[in-house]
Amino acid sequence: MIFKKPIQTLLLGFVIWFCLLVSIGQNPVVAATLTEAGSTSQQRIQTLPEKTVNLELGVDSFLTSIPSGYYTIANVAGLKSLLENPQTVLVDVRESSEYLLGHIPNAINIPLRTLSHNLDKIGRDRPVVLYCSTGYRSGMGVMTLHLLGYDNVQGFPPSFAGWKATGEAIAIL
Repeated sequence: MIFKKPIQTLLLGFVIWFCLLVSIGQNPVVAATLTEAGSTSQQRIQTLPEKTVNLELGVDSFLTSIPSGYYTIANVAGLKSLLENPQTVLVDVRESSEYLLGHIPNAINIPLRTLSHNLDKIGRDRPVVLYCSTGYRSGMGVMTLHLLGYDNVQGFPPSFAGWKATGEAIAIL
């Protein structure tokens, strides 16, 4: 496909940006430094190529339009309720080695780093739920799929650790 490389580059850049954003929130010194640097963002945008500015504006528009908690299933009961619908696709985005050691029953395994290569396994016409070990990878996966035009995707932030903690059944291969 002609756009494969630019899309991969865009997704990689977004994932790196997202990871930095999450880690910056944990470090007030870095956050303060970036806040001070933010005042020069308008100057920087004025010197960037038009395509980059449009991309930044598009990503900004996308991120600011996300309602709080909109793309998440907050607890095990919520996930179990959603899974009552046989059309729901549950995707474990952990590595295959993690999946083999235990996963939520009926989940399919698509490691995060292979997500864009396995879009054929993720229907746009069915509810899709992503989970991982602790919530970080599933969050990146949800945002990736939303940026690719999927509007039927949610994450399960309690993830596998939350599922196990409540004593729910675990499938092992």
